[in-house]
Amino acid sequence: MIKWSTVGKIACGFLVGTAGVKILGSNDAKKCYTHITAAAYRCKDSVMETYTNIKENCQDISADAKEINENRYAKEREKEIADAKAVLENAGV
Repeated sequence: MIKWSTVGKIACGFLVGTAGVKILGSNDAKKCYTHITAAAYRCKDSVMETYTNIKENCQDISADAKEINENRYAKEREKEIADAKAVLENAGV
């Protein structure tokens, strides 16, 4: 026995699907997709620009920090050398 409610649901789904395909494939829908895609590209460009700026700032900070540490280590080394010379002078060498 055929269940007419099932056949009706299938037919209704087919009609809605066909109408949906036609609506999604219309020129107006394509224009909408194009505008949305263009907006997504603009957003991507903006995000990439921000990323680049942040990356450059982080590289600058890292380089400055390395320079600070190098200067600090050089001063510490100079102090160690001066202390060693003082010890040698006090020892009479």
